[in-house]
Amino acid sequence: MEGKGTRPPNPAVPYREDCWSEGETSALVDAWGDRYLELNRGNLRQKHWQEVADAVNSCRGASGRRPPRTDVQCKNRIDTLKKKYKIELGRITGGGGGTVQWSFFSRLDALIGKKAPASPPLAVPLPYHRNGSSLPFAAAAAARPAGAREKRPVATALAIDNSIFRRAAAAAAAAGNNEEEEDYEEDLGSPSGSSSRSSKGWRRARARESDGIRELAKVIERFAEMYERVERAKQQQMMELEKKRMEFTKEVEFQRMQILMDSQVQLAKIKRLKRSDAGKQGVETASPYPDSIYA
Repeated sequence: MEGKGTRPPNPAVPYREDCWSEGETSALVDAWGDRYLELNRGNLRQKHWQEVADAVNSCRGASGRRPPRTDVQCKNRIDTLKKKYKIELGRITGGGGGTVQWSFFSRLDALIGKKAPASPPLAVPLPYHRNGSSLPFAAAAAARPAGAREKRPVATALAIDNSIFRRAAAAAAAAGNNEEEEDYEEDLGSPSGSSSRSSKGWRRARARESDGIRELAKVIERFAEMYERVERAKQQQMMELEKKRMEFTKEVEFQRMQILMDSQVQLAKIKRLKRSDAGKQGVETASPYPDSIYA
C-alpha cells in the first residue's frame, strides 16, 4: 500500500483539468493576489490572467508533470476559491463558529474580505438613523452638471459649492443629533409600549429624512443658480468678444478702402499731370517761329 501511494503518475492516464494541487493553488493565489492589488482591487484582464498562468506554470513544484495551466483555467479556479471563501465566511458569521481549517481562507480574506473603496464619492454627510434609513447618494451625484467637463474657470464656483455643502452638512448633523437625543429621552421616560415607540421613531425618521431631502434640494438649487450665473457671464463675455471682433474687422476694412481711394486719387493726379505736360509740348512744336516775327 505504501508503494502504491508513492508510485509516479502514469503519463498515459489523462489528468482532470479542474484538479488542482495545493502547490498549484498556492502559486495561483500568490500570482493573482499580486496583480489584484496592483490594479487597486480591480478586475484582471486577459493579459493579466496570462501572466498569472505563466507564473503558475513556472513553479515546478506546483505544476509537476501536469500540463500547463491556461488563463481560463486560472480564472475558473479563482472563481471557485472565491465561492468557497464566501461559504466559509457565511458559516462563521452565521453562528456556526469554530475555526476555519481551510488553509487559503486567511489569504483570501486579506485580499477580498475587508475591502475599502479606492475613491469614495463626494456626498453630503448625513446623520445616523437607528432604523438604517439613509438618503440616496444618487441625488448628490445629480448636483454635478453635465457641462462641468468643459474647460472654464470654476475655482470660485467650487469654493462656493464646498462652503454650501459644509454648512448644509453641519446643519443636518446638528438637527439629527438633537432629534436622536430627544427620542432617547422620550424612550426612557415614556410608559407606553414598544409599538408606540416604534411608530413614533418611524415618524421621526421619516421627518428627518424629509428634512435632509429638503436641505439637499436647497443645496442643489443654489448650485444650479450659481452655475446659471457662471454660464450667463460666459455668454456675456463671448458676446463682448464677438462685438470687439466685428468692430476691429470693420475698422480694418474701412482703412483698406481709404488706402484704396487715396491710391486712385494719386493715380488720377499723375495722369492729369502727364496729359498737361504732353499738351504743352504739342503747342511748342506747332509754332516754330517766335512771336516777334508776327509783330
